[in-house]
Amino acid sequence: MQPINTLRNMKIALIGYGKMGKMIEQIALSRGHEIVSIIDIDNQQDFESEAFKSADVAIEFTAPQAAYGNYLKAWNAGVKVVSGSTGWMKEHGDEVRKACLEEGKTLFWASNFSIGVAIFSAVNKYLAKIMNQFPQYDVEMEETHHVHKLDHPSGTAITLAEGILEHLDRKDAWAEDTTDPKLLRIDHIRRGEVAGIHTVRYDSEADIITITHDAHSRQGFALGAVLAAEYTKEHEGLLTISDMFNF
Repeated sequence: MQPINTLRNMKIALIGYGKMGKMIEQIALSRGHEIVSIIDIDNQQDFESEAFKSADVAIEFTAPQAAYGNYLKAWNAGVKVVSGSTGWMKEHGDEVRKACLEEGKTLFWASNFSIGVAIFSAVNKYLAKIMNQFPQYDVEMEETHHVHKLDHPSGTAITLAEGILEHLDRKDAWAEDTTDPKLLRIDHIRRGEVAGIHTVRYDSEADIITITHDAHSRQGFALGAVLAAEYTKEHEGLLTISDMFNF
């Protein structure tokens, strides 16, 4: 595994100042960084401010419909972006890839910044590789989040599903509300203030194998986002968790 970058005194801009933004601010300050700009719904003009332009990296956690526009504004200001916003990739994924791979822009995107989820994702892929040899096991997924989460299934669930599909030949794609045996079913639950629970089940007539990641709070996501910002300051292009952690 590559060592986590421990550089200090970064200048960080925050895009989105909800619960995640405030927690990221606390962790960034505790690691010796400076918050130079905070942009929320009511001060969009600050994308053009000298304070925002001075940032080494902007950390963006907003809504699916706002994320892509925020990337463009940050890039226009010459600022690299770390983003945990989900739900935008289907519509704007091609433009983002082109901007990062051909036009010199930088985006570190992850559906989940938790170190624990990064480990869970590696285990998920390895288990799928093993289970490819045992067709008697069917697989399904379930994700549970707080009632404020707008998109479903979660970006993390989609990433986990793609990891399964990469190694499990008997599934062609993922889908919600399906009984098609060739599709990987993902169920979603919205309940209370749940930070995030992701479960993968392999079920057979004989037994069931289950792996679960259950986040206690958003703190792990916030720490991971700051670690990603530290990594992004020294790297360019389209980046993700697998670049920072090579399991």
